[in-house]
Amino acid sequence: MQNYRPQPHIAIPHDAHRPPPNVEAYSSYPFEVDSASSRLPDPWNVATPTPGEPTNRFYVLPHTRARTRSALEPVPPNLGLQVPDPQLHRSVSQRQTAHEYYHRSSRSDSGHPYGEEYSSGSGVTSPFSSSVNLPADEMDFKLGLLTRELSHMTLHSEEGLRQFQNGELAENDEEWHRLVPLEAREALGKREVERQSVLFEIFKSERDYVADLKLIKEVFVEPLASASPPIISDTNRQQNFMSTVFWNLDQICICHERMLVALFERQQEQHPLVQSVADIILESAFEFQADYESYIKHYPLAEQRHRTELKYNKRYQEFMQRCSQDPRVKKRDLITFLSRPVTRLPRLNLMLQHLQKLADANHPDAEDLPVILSILNDFLKSTQPGIEAAENKVKFWDLCESLVFNKGELIELDYYSDTRSLIYAGSLARRSKSEMDWNPWYDLYVALLDNFFLITKEEKRGGVTKRLVVSRPIPLEYLRLGNFDDPPDTRKERVDEGGILDSLRGAYRSIYPFTVYHAVEKFTRRYTLYAPSESIRKKWYDALVDAKGVDDVRREANQWFMSQVVEDGAFRVPGNRMARHATLKRPPSGRVIQAASFVASGGKAFMAVCCSTGIFVGRRGENYRKILSYEDVKSIIVLQDFNKIIFHHDTYLLCYSLEVLARVFQYQSPPSSLDASLETVAGQAGNVLCCQAGQMGDRTIVVYAIKNFIQVTVHVVEACHPSEFRMASPRATQTGFLSFRPYGEPLYVPKDVFAVMPLAKTIAICTERGIVIANPSSSSTSVIAVVPDFGSASHNSELKARCETAKALGLVRHDAAELMVIYDTMGCYITKYGQPTRDSAFIRWEIKATSFVHRPPNILLFSSEFIEIRDTQTGLLKQVIEAVDIRLLIQAPLSLGPLFVGMRGRKDDEDGLSHRIVELVETAEITSKTPIAGPFKAAEGMWDEWDSM
Repeated sequence: MQNYRPQPHIAIPHDAHRPPPNVEAYSSYPFEVDSASSRLPDPWNVATPTPGEPTNRFYVLPHTRARTRSALEPVPPNLGLQVPDPQLHRSVSQRQTAHEYYHRSSRSDSGHPYGEEYSSGSGVTSPFSSSVNLPADEMDFKLGLLTRELSHMTLHSEEGLRQFQNGELAENDEEWHRLVPLEAREALGKREVERQSVLFEIFKSERDYVADLKLIKEVFVEPLASASPPIISDTNRQQNFMSTVFWNLDQICICHERMLVALFERQQEQHPLVQSVADIILESAFEFQADYESYIKHYPLAEQRHRTELKYNKRYQEFMQRCSQDPRVKKRDLITFLSRPVTRLPRLNLMLQHLQKLADANHPDAEDLPVILSILNDFLKSTQPGIEAAENKVKFWDLCESLVFNKGELIELDYYSDTRSLIYAGSLARRSKSEMDWNPWYDLYVALLDNFFLITKEEKRGGVTKRLVVSRPIPLEYLRLGNFDDPPDTRKERVDEGGILDSLRGAYRSIYPFTVYHAVEKFTRRYTLYAPSESIRKKWYDALVDAKGVDDVRREANQWFMSQVVEDGAFRVPGNRMARHATLKRPPSGRVIQAASFVASGGKAFMAVCCSTGIFVGRRGENYRKILSYEDVKSIIVLQDFNKIIFHHDTYLLCYSLEVLARVFQYQSPPSSLDASLETVAGQAGNVLCCQAGQMGDRTIVVYAIKNFIQVTVHVVEACHPSEFRMASPRATQTGFLSFRPYGEPLYVPKDVFAVMPLAKTIAICTERGIVIANPSSSSTSVIAVVPDFGSASHNSELKARCETAKALGLVRHDAAELMVIYDTMGCYITKYGQPTRDSAFIRWEIKATSFVHRPPNILLFSSEFIEIRDTQTGLLKQVIEAVDIRLLIQAPLSLGPLFVGMRGRKDDEDGLSHRIVELVETAEITSKTPIAGPFKAAEGMWDEWDSM
């Protein structure tokens, strides 16, 4: 394509002295193939007329140039005869008049944005201004002569520019002054030369940057994806690795490829005097800002993932070595390439700042560049929090990889959750408890995570730092702060410098103590740590307070189970403010022990509450009435489908009709009707120790254990409807036929029984020796096993020792192949055959549980002060509920029915201290739902109340 770009010219004053010969100025450029210095005309030979050097010169007066102006400056209407040092400007053919703003349109221009302030009438001084004026037509003629004089000097710069953009020039020749004649540089002046050099550096750096982004794909990404055998064996893991390491580099590369094309077009149109690239950079900045924000914030994670793979994957190490041998890489590693987008915008920002300093006050860049710099600076500042968060995430991963826990214990820190982060960490000292220790101090590395407080001790193992967890991590829910204002203590340290006596004497340094402790084990897990300075102690205090505050807010907003108060005030115990019994409206009900809800009387909901003084019945949220005088009922079971409620009172299991119980409460039936519906399920042949109801296939069964003078016997009965009774096999009692029939044969257990619970096909019996799994339907194979079954494996010794000292509470199934055994202080996993799994590891609770409930996929553990909610599969602590005098009030089937919990109430007045009944309601995750498109259809009856108005 023929290039119609007008060539720049230079004018040489008539009286200028000829400079000494400069051979270099007229030598061939490095990129010229058939160029000779003899072909270039001598601009100082005014006697020899040439097409590029006309003899028609006009006289100019000597003039000292105040400053150099760029080609973008306006040309005033009257140009004087006094001309400064040779000035470079455009030909007349490119201007409609000599008075217009001096801007050369290009293909990238869509209309010039500048207004009258750049017109000829602005009064701005031109580089050609003088006290002597020429007519406008004569001045146009003179300008035409001046602008043609540089044309022949830049004929070969087109080839050099093409080679530069294609990357074919030698590295030393890739400079603006190497592509522009010496006379042009001298004519422009130092300021404009520096400005053009900065612009050229922008072109060059953008070209190199795009080339590096392409190299990442060609040298690293594509070979890694197509390697056979694969560098990373697992396909999903490799895809995750490539996504993490290379993130959105392809989108960034596409944006910069478009930007580079626009820059090169501008350079081809305006070389050697590029007016501005601000419009191109501004448009591109808005385009790639979101991509850069995502990449910069993610970069620390990408670097960490690469380093981790490089450390543990030998194939990946070999692959990186092969990549480094590619000559295009120039001995740079992948980290250098990955960091290119992170450093690109700051570097571009510095070049634009330099360009802004070189722009004259009336140059368009003086207005445009501050806008771009403001956008870039604000953007870079906005990414800092994200970078810091990612760097903290990397530090968190490094810490987690260096942790060494006690063998056999499972501690789930939830490493790879997006919300995990390292809040603060550092070295602290602790005083030894042993008086015999010659060194009473030892150093610890303490880390505060967003969910745990870790105390570790650093050790070097083969050049790698390992951190031994010297104390079990404390969840922030259980972390409590002690004193942070105690006076400083002194620590004796060894002096490295000086003589032998100095080293023996040592030096004393002040250290500042603070105390933290576990909310449950206030004395056994109490730690006094010493900071090296008061300021560091203050930092620890601030970090701990902030972390606990954030954790409280997070737990409040992400509750797996929400507490809904059912009753607070109806049930009381004697309190300090309680009035005398003579003035009370009613005596205190006593401590709430058990509670259950049921439906009767045509679908009405009722509550049965067992207190220390008797059994109360009422509607939820209304008044309660004492119906039965059974004190201290141990458990309550509601069989809604069979219209039965069972109370474990004293040594008996007593069964009543739900319907009759509700009618008596509503005064629809006399209290004597309860006696008519009473059935004694068990207790005649011994003391009932415990009971539980559940489903076994399609049967609803009740399991209970009876202790007599000789042994403990476990019985199973099946609940029946009256229509299923057969007169041929009745069980007669004082009140008629029972609503239960025996299921299977009694099971004899040699030890005391803590609890019983139905499973899918068997029952579990918790004893002192462990949990006995039995099949009540088959007497020949009734006792299946005692779990956990440790056998003779030596690696089970730690788990076995802990199980022998713990109290078994039960077990739950979380999948078809594995069960979780629940103890009061810990939990472990077994197969369906009873053998320990997961390398015989165990999970220690933060509390000593007295009971538990399984609500898949969670397990809820209860103590007197805390409720722990953990994931059944991993043991991860999800939520902690804190209260006073907590107890589980319901012995319903493990995964069915409402979950009632009792705790101390909030009322303490003349009626006594209240006891609350709280229902734990499982929450659901809030998800955004897109409304279904279509016409709105009101629900039936939605506007009924408005129609009546």
